[in-house]
Amino acid sequence: MAELGSKGVTAGKIASNVQKKLTRAQEKVLQKLGKADETKDEQFEQCVQNFNKQLSEGTRLQKDLRTYLASVKAMHEASKKLTECLQEVYEPDWPGRDDTNKIAENNDLLWTDFHQKLVDQALLTMDTYLGQFPDIKSRIAKRGRKLVDYDSARHHFEALQTAKKKDDTKIAKAEEELVKAQKVFEEMNVDLQEELPSLWNSRVGFYVNTFQSIAGLEENFHKEMSKLNQNLHDVLLGLDKQYSGNAFPVKAQPRKKTKLFARLRKKMSSDSTAVKANKSPSPPPDGSAITSPDAKTVNHEVEPSTLEAPGASIPKSPSQSSLPAVVVETFPATVNGTVEGGASSERADMPPGFLFKVQAMHDYTATDSDELQLKAGDVVLVIPFENPEEQDEGWLMGVKESDWIQHKELEQCRGVFPENFTERVQ
Repeated sequence: MAELGSKGVTAGKIASNVQKKLTRAQEKVLQKLGKADETKDEQFEQCVQNFNKQLSEGTRLQKDLRTYLASVKAMHEASKKLTECLQEVYEPDWPGRDDTNKIAENNDLLWTDFHQKLVDQALLTMDTYLGQFPDIKSRIAKRGRKLVDYDSARHHFEALQTAKKKDDTKIAKAEEELVKAQKVFEEMNVDLQEELPSLWNSRVGFYVNTFQSIAGLEENFHKEMSKLNQNLHDVLLGLDKQYSGNAFPVKAQPRKKTKLFARLRKKMSSDSTAVKANKSPSPPPDGSAITSPDAKTVNHEVEPSTLEAPGASIPKSPSQSSLPAVVVETFPATVNGTVEGGASSERADMPPGFLFKVQAMHDYTATDSDELQLKAGDVVLVIPFENPEEQDEGWLMGVKESDWIQHKELEQCRGVFPENFTERVQ
């Protein structure tokens, strides 16, 4: 019997709720059609707007704070791996090994503490702050339903009062329902009218406390981390002093292209062979006589030592032979991809095409005949390559200033050198 009674109560409650939903739906339709007036409270509506804005801002802040914490955790992991790498490469016989291990341990603890305090003092506080919104949001929605019930009961009561055929029993019952609906609505309305403005004003203090906590935690974290970094700097400085004689040597970039002067020597050798071939006694195709065997060449021009035989002709110099002429084109010099210098930068006391000066910061031992031998402090006058295609990346062409002042000769003094062994001074 008890079970039947319980089921009966439940069924009755469900039916009642269904009827309430139908009545509310009808009331809202009438209000939208303008056939029924709606109770308005502009002050409360403003409070609801503020509430929704506050909830939206708080939700965004919570999301961004979680992202920030995830970034801190990622930085912790990256820092941990970096210090682990330092511990692995730090050899046992180096001074300060125990200090570096202690610094790495403190570094890990500092990151862990920073992350945990951010969780406790910022994220958990943020979660608590937002935790009150769902309940209030639910109560706001319920208040809206109760307001519709109140309006519906009011309209029903007014309709019975103005009916042509009045039923006192129905009027009394409708009045009773109206009073009950009004009481329920007003109780909820009063509570929310007090809570919503208070909640809205609380946002200022919450934001202040949250961001002050984050700023304070960051400040302390960076102060402690700065001390650890200074300690690590001092340890590595001591290591550097003890092993300063084993400094990592500066190396030049490898040269990938054919050596410039080697190619020129090869070309000159080829030209020389061609000249000898032209001295062959075989007559030229046009039937002209050959040059006297005693003819001498001076600067590639033939000087006959005897009178020319009838019909004889002087052989062509290598520059006039059928060998392809070497055409030297002038290109704007490029240094690291930048066009510099030009005719306007040439000066009477500088080599042709002078671009700028550099000073050797390290000694450089030439490994090929077309390279300059440098000592730290040497000043080099940089000049352009005759053919930019012959320039290797990281290499410059130049002549040492001392050689230029003494000889004023490019062909014998110029050479290539690695740019990273020098720095520009002019």
